Parts: sequence; structure tokens; C-alpha cells
Amino acid sequence: MAEALRSRFARRRFWGGFVCGAALGAATSGLAAAQLLRGPGPLPAPRDSPPEPPWKAEPVAESVLGKYGFPVAGTQTRYYTNHALSYDQAKRVPRWVIEHLSKHKIVGSADRKHCKFRPDPGVPPLFSAMNEDYVGSGWSRGHMAPAGDNKYSPKAMAETFYLSNIVPQNYENNAGFWNRMEMYCRELTERFEDVWIVSGPLTLPQIDDNGKKRVTYQVIGKDDVAVPSHLYKVILARRSATSPDPLVLGAFVVPNNPIGFDHQLPEFQVGIEELEKMSGLVFFPQVNKDKEVRNICEIDTCKLMSLEEFTLYITTRKLQSARTLERLGKIMSELREKGIEPDEYLLEVYKRKEEELAIQKPVEAREGRSG
Repeated sequence: MAEALRSRFARRRFWGGFVCGAALGAATSGLAAAQLLRGPGPLPAPRDSPPEPPWKAEPVAESVLGKYGFPVAGTQTRYYTNHALSYDQAKRVPRWVIEHLSKHKIVGSADRKHCKFRPDPGVPPLFSAMNEDYVGSGWSRGHMAPAGDNKYSPKAMAETFYLSNIVPQNYENNAGFWNRMEMYCRELTERFEDVWIVSGPLTLPQIDDNGKKRVTYQVIGKDDVAVPSHLYKVILARRSATSPDPLVLGAFVVPNNPIGFDHQLPEFQVGIEELEKMSGLVFFPQVNKDKEVRNICEIDTCKLMSLEEFTLYITTRKLQSARTLERLGKIMSELREKGIEPDEYLLEVYKRKEEELAIQKPVEAREGRSG
């Protein structure tokens, strides 16, 4: 068998050499004939390779393609004091927003009552949402990077009110379940030195009656701001810069609908790769998610506030912002009507605020008489 293959190969080489030799001989003969017809002179050098095909001789069109620039999507990373984001110019909402939390960033004197929602000055007006888009729409302006994560800096807090950080969110979801998620993230700073969070909107496929998948979403206002079907949050935390403990990671997808207090965070947990497939984003690409991380809900509690805890928290915030003694008393009455007794911390806040407002009232009365 081997001998037959060698013999066949030898014959192929012979015939190949014969054909090439014949062709070369014919070419040489032709050149010689041409030389005789033209008279004495040097023969042209034989070609070592065939001539270049015509398409290779054409100039590269690269400079023509880019002569007037390529389309600009506006998805480049935009940086702020304590958050960064990528903006979707077509949907007028962020694609993702990343922020960093630590114990000192969530405390301070920055107050959201001094902040106003407004268009991001870095986003061209053609692609920006406006406050008017939300008015009468039935949707609230939902922060992706929350104001409450930036109490350490009035500037950082004010920047979270740019509409580039906002999505149309169900009001009950915004004030309820999503708010509880944000509280849990701040609570993590008691156990982890650094917490990174990526949040954003999703428009996921829905299944029609005929079994086919379809992506449809509502838009609001004259600027057609896209209403997401779901919201996501990815949490990455580390004990400290020197801790040998692995990072903890959790990815969560929440429908943009009301969610009751009987639901807890693990019900909405998804695999990080699953969320990456949904969103088209790779989260924390510098982290080896197969080796360097643990599931946050296995290491930490992933426990959100109960209805009673949440009510006490919200009541405390109301007391802190009360401006009159009458309003202060009404807030406490509303709490007791709900059948919830104030805890020690809330009573301390109430007494402090009562003393503060009691001092202000006579001063305001005197100023009114003197005016």
C-alpha cells in the first residue's frame, strides 16, 4: 500500500513538473520570438510570481469610510462624584449605573430636600428625558444610584438627581421593595468595608398567547422615555482591602411592579451569567467569578426589613423633616393608628425634634411681631 502511494506521488510530481516545464518553455520561446522581431536588446527578467489581481491594486477605502466620522452612540462611561453610568440615548434612561458604598459615605449632612430632578448637563437635550415626561405618566422617577447612598457629599447627592440616573419606576416598587433593597445595601457597610453596586433597567421578552416571545415596552412623555419591564441590581462586597476572605457577589432581577412585604430578596436572585445574557453586559470583568467570589446570600443574610421595621424607619425620616409641632404630633398619631409602637431610637428622634421646634416657634413669633 505504501509503495503504491509513493509511486502515485512520484507520477504526480513528474506530470506537475512536466506541465510547469512546458509552460515555462512556451513562455521562453515566445519571448525569444519577440526579441527576434524587435531586434537586439536585453530580454525582460522572468517573473517569479503571477501578476497581482486587480482588486489588490485598488487603494484601501479605510480613509473614505471614516472621512466624516462614525455614528456616535453616547454609551461612553460618564463619571460623577460617586457614581458612573452608561447612557442609552434612544431610550432616555441609563444602561447601567455603578456606585461605591462605604460606612462614611452613607452618613452626613447632605439632605435631599435641597436637590431637584433635572436633565443631565452632560447629555445633549436631543437625547435627554425631561421632568415633563414624567408628569401625569403614572410612573415615578426611580433612582438607580440612590440619593441616600451619598449623605457625605451634597454634590454627590445632587448628581444622583440628574435624569441620566433615573428610570420610570412603579411608585409602590420604588417606595417599597426597591427601597428595602437599597437599605440592605447600606446595611452591608456595617459588615463589609467596600460595597460596589451596579443597577439598571431591563426590557425582557414576554410570551404572547400564541407562545411567541416579544419585546414591547411603554414609553412616556414627548421624549418617549422607555419604561422598563424589570430592574436589576448586582452587589459585590469585600470585608477589607487586606482581608483573605473571598469577595461576595449577588445578582437580582425585580419586576417593575408592586411587591409585597411577604417577599424576600433571595426570591429574585439569578445567576450572574444569566443576568449578563439578559442585559448584554459583563459585570465586574476584572473579577474571576468562578474562583474569587462566594454567593452573597450564603455568606450574608439577604434579609430585607419587615413591614414594622420599614414603617419605623420611614416614620423616623418623617419626624426628622417635620417643620411644625402640629406635623410632629400627627406623624406620631399615624404610627399608633397602624398599631405599631415606637422603638427607643424613634422616641429619641421625636423628643429631639420636639425640643428644636419648641425653641423655633417663639423666635418666629417674635420676628413676626417685629416685622
